[in-house]
Amino acid sequence: MVAFFVLCGYRSVEIPTDRMHRNRRINAVLIAMTDLRLSLTDRAVANLQAATSGQYFARDTDLPGFMVLVGKRRKTFVVQGERRKAGKRLSVRMKVAEVGELTTRAARAKAKDILGKIANGVDPRPSRQKPEADAAAVDLPSIGNPTLRIAWERYRDGHMNKKGRSEGTINNYRDHVERLLADWLDEPLSKFGNDPALVTARHEKLTKENGAYIANGCMRTLRAVYNHARKAARSLPADNPVSAIDWNAEHRRNSALGLSDLEGWFNQLAALKNPVRREFHLFMLLSGHRPEAIRKARVEHVNFRARLLHIPRPKGGEIKAFDIPLSNAMIRCLVRVMRIGRALYADQSRDWLFPADSGSGHMVEHKEKRDDLSKWGNDLRQTFRTIAQAAGVAELDVHLLMNHSIPGVNAGYITRNKLLSDHLRQQQEAVSRRMLEAGRSRQNDSQRRTSAWPKLPARRILDGLTSGKN
Repeated sequence: MVAFFVLCGYRSVEIPTDRMHRNRRINAVLIAMTDLRLSLTDRAVANLQAATSGQYFARDTDLPGFMVLVGKRRKTFVVQGERRKAGKRLSVRMKVAEVGELTTRAARAKAKDILGKIANGVDPRPSRQKPEADAAAVDLPSIGNPTLRIAWERYRDGHMNKKGRSEGTINNYRDHVERLLADWLDEPLSKFGNDPALVTARHEKLTKENGAYIANGCMRTLRAVYNHARKAARSLPADNPVSAIDWNAEHRRNSALGLSDLEGWFNQLAALKNPVRREFHLFMLLSGHRPEAIRKARVEHVNFRARLLHIPRPKGGEIKAFDIPLSNAMIRCLVRVMRIGRALYADQSRDWLFPADSGSGHMVEHKEKRDDLSKWGNDLRQTFRTIAQAAGVAELDVHLLMNHSIPGVNAGYITRNKLLSDHLRQQQEAVSRRMLEAGRSRQNDSQRRTSAWPKLPARRILDGLTSGKN
């Protein structure tokens, strides 16, 4: 019985306490061998090492009964409490959420509510509730053979939103389904499962009309939606129809600027009419981060005292939140754009670092005509990676500065926040300095005096500022 209790993990079980009493000594030994006790936080949960075999618990010292079940591949928030039934004390264990679906604080709040119900004698497990309540809400025909529209909505709401996927990622998937596959939305998925030739033909059509990369991306989205739908609709063909396509070859784009290219790029940038967009592209170059995250940066996310910019919802969602260390050039850039924003976009600049006259209040589109600015967006992300190498920044430090996943097992033990205030900021400073030096290397002294930007002090940024808002 004890072995079953341990092996069942987070599955809901109910075992009379008097039966467990016989095995108390064995159970205590098992717990001592496998369990941890610590104050659970997002960082502590993220640092829990995957089980090498079986599973183990990390029990919260702040809320008894709240714990994380750690397996080889996933971590799950779990609660365990006792309730009375017919004079007997019964142990109740149930899943709260997968780690990543909720923050640790939110999971603890939910666990408190569940434990309160258990203490009051209520069994909160879904399997113990009356089936009539759920049956009325279930659309059985659509579960058996959902249309692409229904399958997409379930994937979006039941998977992407719960996993905290970023708005940009969800919009990218939405574009694939609702625009590129719009004529398929009301078709049942079984139609494609039974006839994969339809999928291969659409992939070829998308390749010709939209390009190889977009065609591949659209098919990856369809593959994910189909796989998710089949978890509930077991009558769908087991083989994913996307497996029939021949994927287009994809190559990493080599669109970075080199040191010798920066002078010409800076001249193009200085000629842009909109000063907010000019500072945006400069910050993109100096930081090396994704456009989506920087466009939505808020004034409240800047900490000039700590010299950090917080990114709360990057690619991957809230669980991937991180801080960007700011070099002197990056701070000057942000101060300039904040002053510009107050002058040109008084209302929007209260909230957004890069304000615009748009529905959202911030920059929505960062693309420029290539004749006006040859490189922007992810081109500048690649440029940051290239210049960092030329500046002698270590590979691991580049990963940390760009918020890439850290390679290797040992590197996983590095605590990024402990490096932000000194080491990583010094590395950021080195990259920024190398970029600015390369951008101005061939200018003579008179040219430097007449074209002080991007080293122009913030107090002078409004001198001669153009009134246009492009």
